[in-house]
Amino acid sequence: MAKLTLTSDLARMARLAGLFYLIIIIAGLGAELGLRGPLIDLADANGTAAAILAAPGQFRLAIAADLVMVLSDAGLAILLYLIFRAAAPGLALAAMVFRLIQTVLIAANLMALQAAWLILSEADALADSAALALVFLDLHGHGYDLGLVFFGVNSVMMGVLVWRSGLFGKLYGMGLAVAGLVYLTGSGLRFFAPEWSAAFAPAYGLTVLAETAFCLRLLVQRQPARQTV
Repeated sequence: MAKLTLTSDLARMARLAGLFYLIIIIAGLGAELGLRGPLIDLADANGTAAAILAAPGQFRLAIAADLVMVLSDAGLAILLYLIFRAAAPGLALAAMVFRLIQTVLIAANLMALQAAWLILSEADALADSAALALVFLDLHGHGYDLGLVFFGVNSVMMGVLVWRSGLFGKLYGMGLAVAGLVYLTGSGLRFFAPEWSAAFAPAYGLTVLAETAFCLRLLVQRQPARQTV
């Protein structure tokens, strides 16, 4: 893997990538924890239905935030490829592909949320609409974790790229690789050992820390100093 030399173009792309990353973090956490999370209780179908119907704007805003997140994610995937392709073209391309697969899965998975809303809004015409809507809301959670499998692989690859490129500190690469392992483990538990998911949830704090640190590092990337003759 070749070492990268910082250029003005790379610095500009890094700052733009940092901006996309910041949008992803704010929109993603805002949608999942700030907007949608307070409305959904997978153990209470009727309570969840009542909460969503009482706050339709909040539920729809969460979907809109997720759309902003996935659009930004597609842009970030391309920018990170452009930044690191000179260091390891194959690995950078593979990382972009895995991140884009995650982006497509999460975008398509928003239809589960829309299906839940359509079911609840037609409650009078459907039997046990609250329970059926809850199935789609749970399906959305599983679909999100399926996307994170591919994102976990991407994060490990990005960790290697950052570690070995010489463009950023190795600590950022280590953090991204650890975040990738957390995503892979958490998604695996969601599908194959769901009884352990709740106990593992605090580990996601490591992913927020690692990705926020890398985001801020990208945002503060300075232009390379001009050499004087």
